[in-house]
Amino acid sequence: MAAEAQPRLLVLLLAWPCLFVGSLACGAAAADLLHPVVLLPGYSCSQLDARLTHEFEPSTAPSCGARKGKGWFRLWKNYTALQEDPALVPCYAELLRLVYDPVAGDYRDVPGVETRVVAFGTTRGFGSDDPATKNTCMEKLVQALEGVGYREGENLFGAPYDFRYAPAPPGQASREFSRFLSKLRVLVEQASERNGNMPVILVTHSLGGINANVFLSRSPLAWRRRYVKHFVMVSTGAGGGVFLLQFGGSKPPSPPPTDPLSFPKLNFATAFSALPSPKVFGHAPLVVTRAKNYSAYDIPEYLKANGFSDDEVARYVTRVLPVTLRFGAPGVPVTCINGIGVATVERLVYWDGDFGAKPQVVYGDGDGAINIASMLALDTLIGAQPEQDYFKSILIHNTSHGGTISDDFALRRVVKEVLDPNGNSMNDVNKKQQC
Repeated sequence: MAAEAQPRLLVLLLAWPCLFVGSLACGAAAADLLHPVVLLPGYSCSQLDARLTHEFEPSTAPSCGARKGKGWFRLWKNYTALQEDPALVPCYAELLRLVYDPVAGDYRDVPGVETRVVAFGTTRGFGSDDPATKNTCMEKLVQALEGVGYREGENLFGAPYDFRYAPAPPGQASREFSRFLSKLRVLVEQASERNGNMPVILVTHSLGGINANVFLSRSPLAWRRRYVKHFVMVSTGAGGGVFLLQFGGSKPPSPPPTDPLSFPKLNFATAFSALPSPKVFGHAPLVVTRAKNYSAYDIPEYLKANGFSDDEVARYVTRVLPVTLRFGAPGVPVTCINGIGVATVERLVYWDGDFGAKPQVVYGDGDGAINIASMLALDTLIGAQPEQDYFKSILIHNTSHGGTISDDFALRRVVKEVLDPNGNSMNDVNKKQQC
């Protein structure tokens, strides 16, 4: 098809609310006409169960081992239990912790702890019982999709994942993440088969978008073309966020954290997954001190200066960075939706070189977590690639990282992009749209 007939990039700058087109919703309302949707939530939104074997030896309070041999219980997110008994917080942090096995070259649970993802395949497998984060884990998006005809277990599915684990480069062990990719592949195939063999629409938020991008890049092209209609990636940049460079040094937090994920040394495989990519941020100074400036290329040195061990730094260099640098075009139709117009950490200043101190912060544009540079890089790293036939980037003004799936106007935009492949609008991409 001639380039004039089908431009490969359409950027929408949405400054004012648009009414959700009623006829579009009504036209797609019949469930048998809707492409099935598989949702991948963001970091920490997937629910985890745990059980303790007699091998478990608690290093915190002895009461942390009270559940030995008593079956499965909710480990994450169990806001209600932690509110009732705050003494459980360090215990739950210990149970969430991962250890790195140098012999296997992989991460695993603490000895004596077994974990599982809750309700894979359904949207009941992610969410939050914390009122403060209730709307940041796709609950409102699920409701919005149900409002236009989607039904749980029929044409709407969820792919929760263990957010502690991350992909490793080909040839390196990553057992848990590989299991997730296998389960996701089966889920996509089954969702298609249950819906007249229609290909699915993948809708992701934040870290879920990174995982889905890895999933697609590691799936055969023929499989992608058969089973994936559209990839709607929400609040995911091409190169991470600068705010994640605030490690707080090696000093223990004070007062003690009330959130298990706030404890140091949890050793998650995802700890460095969204650090700024050299491919996106280049040599721009991201951390400034009197003695030295650190760019994305200097992150290994910066990690050492923050008290991370040589082994931890080596794992960043050999496991995380190669995956980060491979972020690119998935070869299926992609729509990226990101918020902008929110103050976002762009540079950290530790003038005296004390990385345990509170930094001076220089803010720039973004969604409060992901920098606009990371969003704009999507145009190049995905949209400009020859294997990417369809790419659209939507930037929604005055919308935060979580607001893209909780603010009403942004939700309407996400739902519209889900519904578009069910109609004819993808065949009309040469028509500019403005709100």
